[in-house]
Amino acid sequence: MGSQSPFAEKIVLITGGSSGIGLALAKQLAAEGARLWLTGRRPDALAVAGLEVERAGGRTPGLFPADVSDYAQVEALLAEVVRQDGLPDLVINSAGITHPGYVQDIPVAVFHRLMEVNYFGTVHVVKAVLPGMIARGSGHIVNISSAAGFLGVFGYSAYGASKYAVRGFSDVLRAEMKPYGIRVSIVFPPDTDTPQLAYETPLKPPETKIISGNAKVMSAEAVATAILKGIRRGQYIILPGFDVWLFYHLNNLLGNAVYLLMDWMVADARRKKFKAQR
Repeated sequence: MGSQSPFAEKIVLITGGSSGIGLALAKQLAAEGARLWLTGRRPDALAVAGLEVERAGGRTPGLFPADVSDYAQVEALLAEVVRQDGLPDLVINSAGITHPGYVQDIPVAVFHRLMEVNYFGTVHVVKAVLPGMIARGSGHIVNISSAAGFLGVFGYSAYGASKYAVRGFSDVLRAEMKPYGIRVSIVFPPDTDTPQLAYETPLKPPETKIISGNAKVMSAEAVATAILKGIRRGQYIILPGFDVWLFYHLNNLLGNAVYLLMDWMVADARRKKFKAQR
């Protein structure tokens, strides 16, 4: 694609770029000629990801280990990107963690940690990059939420709350940044085949496993492709996969009736759970 791509020579910063959707996005953007910067918490994983991205695009990406829940580390990250390459044209907030379980069993500390990484991590990156984007009058910010960020999914009280917060923040951000020429997108991925999904699967309550077992798991590559397609089109809401598209529109169409649908799904899952335990 090279120079024909809208991403060619664009400076792109991806958080959570060492694995999952973030890494899949980095590889595809590298193939389109973007000037990439990746950040993640683990330097070793980030280094491996850097090699994969280089193989995909032939250019060494910038790597900067950072924990997005720490604003000082985020400021240092952005300062280094600007110093070496310039202000990002596109920022993708893909860093995120999860921990499902029954609400009464999830420690309070987990609720705090998920909010710190998923929500405040997004806020930190946006706050760090906005002054430059506003002064320049351009930029695109992509915040990755989840299907659990618009639908109350059984077993995701901590995760869902943090992803709902990302949606609320993004809704306001979109409105406030439009006069400055800065675009905002929010992504609601379904279950995606990533290390995060592998981590959370053993922790899911049986009801959650039954409910999610009815949904299609997308590959990180397919989700990344859908995200880039949405960015190209300038979409605010990006819905990868038919299942998410359907549930998003059903949620908006049915209003409060969606709770009846969710209650039926949980009741059916519990019946199957008790039947399996006999």
